Amino acid sequence: MSGVRVDSWIWAVRLTKTRSQAAAACRAGHVKVNGERAKPAQPVKTGDEVRVFHGGRQRIVEVKQLLVKRVGPPAAAEAYTDNSPPPPPREQVAVAAVRDRGAGRPTKRDRRELDALRGARP
Repeated sequence: MSGVRVDSWIWAVRLTKTRSQAAAACRAGHVKVNGERAKPAQPVKTGDEVRVFHGGRQRIVEVKQLLVKRVGPPAAAEAYTDNSPPPPPREQVAVAAVRDRGAGRPTKRDRRELDALRGARP
């Protein structure tokens, strides 16, 4: 086998949930093979570097094995070497303010106080 479609490979190794998501990511320019923007049908070979920006995170993987059909997670993990940077730590998210039922929309003053509490505005 000389190569596999990049969208099919991304789906087979479980970097995206569906093949149509993988193809859409390719068309949107979120997939690069060896630094070049990839179309969905572009072939990928063993040793290629594939960069996928999906779900707010960039994944950098090196192809070790060519897969055409989707496989289980343990087998998928063996098909590539993950060189991605670690995900950023989750920040503590402020609890959303709960308003009493029937209190109406927040006033401008209420909104400013909430924004100041969240740190969104000075």
